[in-house]
Amino acid sequence: MIRNDALELLPVRHAVPELLSALEERGTAVLYAPPGTGKTTLVPLALAGLIGDGPRRRVLVAEPRRMAVRAAARRMAWLLGQEVGEAVGFSVRGERRVGAATRVEVVTTGVLLQRLQRDPELAGVDVVLLDECHERHLDADTAMAFLVDVRATLRPELQLIAASATSDAEAWAQLLTVLDGSGPAPIVWGKGEGHGYLVRFAAPPAGIRPAHGTWVDPALLRHVAATVREAMQRSEGDVLCFLPGTGEIARTAGLLADVDAEVLQLHGRAPAAVQDAVLSGAGPGGRRRVVLSTSVAESSLTVPGVRIVVDSGLAREPRMDHARGLGSLATVPVSIAAATQRAGRSGREAAGVVYRCWSEMTDGARARFPSPEIKLADLADFALRAACWGDPTATGLALLDAPPAGAMAAARSVLTAIGAVDAEGRATKRGVRMSRLGLHPRLARALLDSAPEVGARRAAEVVALLSEEPPREYGDDLAAAWREARRGGDGYGARWRAEARRLERSVGEAGGGSGTGGARTPGTGRSDDAAVGLVTALAFPERVARAREQGGFLMVSGGGAELADASRLRDAPWLAVAVADRTARSTTARVRLAAVVDEAAARAAAGHLLASGEEVHWEAGDVVARSVERLGAVELAVRPLRDDADPGLVRQALLEGLEREGLGLLAWSREATELRERLAFLHRQMGGAWPDVSDAALLARVDDWLEPELSRARRRAHLGRIAAGEALRRLLPWATGEATRLDELAPERIEVPSGSRIRVDYAGERPVLAVKLQEMFGLTETPKAAGVPVLVHLLSPAGRPAAVTADLASFWRDGYRAVRAELRGRYPKHPWPEDPTAAPATRHTNARLRRE
Repeated sequence: MIRNDALELLPVRHAVPELLSALEERGTAVLYAPPGTGKTTLVPLALAGLIGDGPRRRVLVAEPRRMAVRAAARRMAWLLGQEVGEAVGFSVRGERRVGAATRVEVVTTGVLLQRLQRDPELAGVDVVLLDECHERHLDADTAMAFLVDVRATLRPELQLIAASATSDAEAWAQLLTVLDGSGPAPIVWGKGEGHGYLVRFAAPPAGIRPAHGTWVDPALLRHVAATVREAMQRSEGDVLCFLPGTGEIARTAGLLADVDAEVLQLHGRAPAAVQDAVLSGAGPGGRRRVVLSTSVAESSLTVPGVRIVVDSGLAREPRMDHARGLGSLATVPVSIAAATQRAGRSGREAAGVVYRCWSEMTDGARARFPSPEIKLADLADFALRAACWGDPTATGLALLDAPPAGAMAAARSVLTAIGAVDAEGRATKRGVRMSRLGLHPRLARALLDSAPEVGARRAAEVVALLSEEPPREYGDDLAAAWREARRGGDGYGARWRAEARRLERSVGEAGGGSGTGGARTPGTGRSDDAAVGLVTALAFPERVARAREQGGFLMVSGGGAELADASRLRDAPWLAVAVADRTARSTTARVRLAAVVDEAAARAAAGHLLASGEEVHWEAGDVVARSVERLGAVELAVRPLRDDADPGLVRQALLEGLEREGLGLLAWSREATELRERLAFLHRQMGGAWPDVSDAALLARVDDWLEPELSRARRRAHLGRIAAGEALRRLLPWATGEATRLDELAPERIEVPSGSRIRVDYAGERPVLAVKLQEMFGLTETPKAAGVPVLVHLLSPAGRPAAVTADLASFWRDGYRAVRAELRGRYPKHPWPEDPTAAPATRHTNARLRRE
């Protein structure tokens, strides 16, 4: 019997007539309905004609999470007074409960994508409702893009609804622009807020450090636990507390061990019994409950009895290091939209209250919506789906956000390496088979390629283990985790066995393995440890890693990896890393799950990264030439090369040395240095044909002045034998004849009145002539270089600076008298005439002058 009393309590019922009318007239619609109003449960029933007087239709409802799928199907079946599998059914990976009479089928967005790629027309489906669009999961965005394409090209009668609990409806309406050219899809606004809720801010104490990576300050968790206790004292009902991850849930549960309530831990990998207990209602004997949950309970779930929500204010988002092929999770402030979703859980059944563990002052600074997953995640799976859809670049897909070019390039590189796409990015037959396995392309490659080597059953079991990371208590040794899963009677073990059976069937259908299970097919003589290592290496070839002498491991991608101190894998010479992450503050990856692998398996799995050849570099101050065989960044074999290294590579290494350590590696005599300084002066003053002799300019023109000596050199010592001065003269403007004027324009020495030839210093911005004052008597015109008066440093008889001038006439007239007065008594043996312009210049003392 239909529970009309419960249906009457759902505010979204008032929007149903408008929604049905919009679909009838336009074929697409965006449904906005706040949390708790019934959009996930009442609307599909009305669309299918199971309630109300509408026509009977088959409706497909797509939810982002398996838990939400089961909960929505169970709730709708309850509203109809039926069991799941009758008029309402569901499908998730590895489990399907539908019957001949099923009119509403709830599926994950991943299952929907699989169906679209097998049957783009979705034969027999009349309406598709994509729920929780605002969460911006990649699968949901992709499914909507494919559905828009299907409606435009194959099935214009297929009706589409984008359902959102946040106010981003306009963007979805633009995306679902109606095909007849009448503009964006209509938006149907559902009214009501459930029973409403009161917001209280519970700001944490000062001094709490911001989260980074997956680390959360324990002080914040203590504050969250204290807020739960306070909320239980002030309000009635069960508590739903949102935390970023399973680690924080476990620690907070420990802090609440003594509360008078049943503490339940809810997350995507929680045992089915726990999920059922959370969704079934009151605890034993009517005892209050505290449900500690990740974001799985944000949407599409009604947790019975909840009147209080405590929001830690944190969420987890994926991050991808495309260069190293490493994914990680980042802890970020929850968006305003997600916080609204969380708060709505408190007002589903009665008026509620939400405690937000942040200050009201910072509330408005939060992002409006969650970051689209397409901007953050590994796009290999998306890129393969797009290629199989016929749009390798994804530029023709109706996406709210275009995929980042760098992430798509990294994804294309992975897909090309595993043979899923060709050089133009088009899906190969192998790639199409991979896409139909319901796995990430890396895991699909591992399944198809390892089945002939280790047997279909073992390949399927290991890939099932990789597709859903085992519980942390299974440890970091993948082979040991495999044995634990085989023994285990927990929820993970049950899911693992079901997935392994599905994959074993799939690999036989795809033609990738023997399909004989445990039979002795070729290659199945490998031990289980060897088998798990090979499968893991095939899935993640860039993460094959060899032990370093100084500790830790070097992955073939070039990144470092570290195991936990207590890991039993620490003595392994080679590892295939299945799960690792790297925080923003760490230079090495933390290995969470890995398998021992031998070098032969590493070579086979990462064969596309195997290379050998000569490597010549500048290292530790000299040329190092080696013949190297390497697997990515890992050196497998090294042989030193003597004088038989490739001359071109040697020359490049010598250039590298000159760039790193400077041109001082060449032989610079005093004359060579002075020539360079003179040329630099002429380049500054006259430019034109006079060359730039700065380090950068000379290194850019090595072919013009360092040959053939550079090509003859083999090591650092040979550079030290190259006469830099002779080489520099090759840059003089010989072709124009200007080179012959070098000594005229920038003379090496200038003859002064005493007859001495004084060397000119061109090291500074202006040429300097340092000469004893008495040798300049009688000269009133300042000497010049390239038309520029030199800076005359007039020295005392002892060679110490007495005066500096660029205008000798002015100095004799205005400055000489003071210098004469100061120095005549100190140097009485030298001439100090009253009129220096009329006195003879001399290098000698008065006595010597009298003798001469």
